[in-house]
Amino acid sequence: MGLVVPLEDARDPAESLKPLLDLVTADMEGINRIILDKAISDVDMIPELAHHLIISGGKRLRPMMTIAAAKLVGYPGKAHIRVAAAVEFMHTATLLHDDVVDESNVRRGKKAARMIWGNQASVLVGDFLLGQAFRMLVDVGSLPVLRILSNAAAVIAEGEVMQLAAAKNTATTEDAYLAIIDAKTAALFAGAAESGAAIAERPAQELEALRSYGKNLGIAFQLVDDALDYSGDAARLGKSVGDDFREGKITLPVILSYRRGSPEERAFWNRTIAEGKIDDGDLEHAIHLMKKHKAIEATLERARTYGGIARDALGVFPSSAERDAMREVITFCVNRTN
Repeated sequence: MGLVVPLEDARDPAESLKPLLDLVTADMEGINRIILDKAISDVDMIPELAHHLIISGGKRLRPMMTIAAAKLVGYPGKAHIRVAAAVEFMHTATLLHDDVVDESNVRRGKKAARMIWGNQASVLVGDFLLGQAFRMLVDVGSLPVLRILSNAAAVIAEGEVMQLAAAKNTATTEDAYLAIIDAKTAALFAGAAESGAAIAERPAQELEALRSYGKNLGIAFQLVDDALDYSGDAARLGKSVGDDFREGKITLPVILSYRRGSPEERAFWNRTIAEGKIDDGDLEHAIHLMKKHKAIEATLERARTYGGIARDALGVFPSSAERDAMREVITFCVNRTN
């Protein structure tokens, strides 16, 4: 049973995403064609496995960030479409790798690719998609964009290793955890937004603003993910509530509950998270402790704080429909239910 937390905006979160969808629809059709084309290989397993995840209903927020940023700065060309497709390939590659590292069984409401094709195939197809992403970026021919996204790829890998080192470690601090999600999740959001301006050869101030926007939006997005794992609805999430708990993941609701808890409560977290000894009723007790210590509410409040930083980062740009749409995305991210 999840804990339903009222958020600050009573609107359907999908309403906040609509302005961005309207802004990018035409370009997203081009991105989808590129994605399907570049996932083709003579090795049969590669397109089968890649398509399993590519067409499984992801939000495609990261490539949409690239398109929106390019439109925000008035980019007149078409190269941003290929850059955005490369961003989505990078994201898809990280999902394949994540599911192997995390031993996840479900992704977006379907069997994780590793459960169908195995861990080795998932890792290797992830590598193929990452290679295809950089092929596309080389074809674009923008050294600044290549630098931004190659740096993001390296930082994401560092974040994965940091998360692996912190796995099941209840002594993980909030600062350490924020550093992990800054690398693991926010780096690609930041790279996606910044590259939209870099392809237009915009000044450093605009690139830095969009990098800040993407980074803080990405942190907010991940914090909401953390909260939803204990407070969301399974049908909307596309996975079971409490998957993070069962996998022994250290996320902010766990960190806050552990830090704010009594010695007896900390013993519970050490048994379930650190030792992986989970009994019937433990998930419900974990949610009870999170409710008692307001850990989920605090996680969502932190997400709103990072969302506010992202909103302010766009202040260097003049008022426009593009800026409004990008600000509305922040509202969507901090109020979403899946």
